[in-house]
Amino acid sequence: MRKISRGTLVVGVALFVALVGTVGVGAQQNAKPKKNLGCTDATIKGAWGIQISGTQPSAPNGPIESVIGIIIRHYDGHGQFTQVDNVKGSTTGIVADRPGFGTYQVNEDCSVVAQLPLGPGLVLEERQVIVDDGNEIRSMVSLPLPVMVTGVYKRIDAR
Repeated sequence: MRKISRGTLVVGVALFVALVGTVGVGAQQNAKPKKNLGCTDATIKGAWGIQISGTQPSAPNGPIESVIGIIIRHYDGHGQFTQVDNVKGSTTGIVADRPGFGTYQVNEDCSVVAQLPLGPGLVLEERQVIVDDGNEIRSMVSLPLPVMVTGVYKRIDAR
């Protein structure tokens, strides 16, 4: 029987490990990407932490002010949401713990339109996009025209 040297054994084991590792890498490279099944109202169901910043009129037809805020919003998965916001204007000050409600529609392409009534005849409309596999949303206020606010939403609870 032929005797195998220690060096030959080490080289043989190293080659075996390298080949096994290569098979795993090839399998990962040939794996198909996740199939995007699209989004629905239920995609964003749950609680979200939101940070906003931008500019808005300080009063109806008033001068423009900078605005920042944080919001906790709960989407019900069926087109309705409730929220509590804390928004601070550079001249108007803070409005703390203000409750609100609205409606939303998620499109299959993961874009969202949300509407928040602010008062008689005044509706704030947001355009949003769902990103990071449904764990983050980016938004901008599209109406009323003088409001230039963007937002970043992070999921608070798991789906």
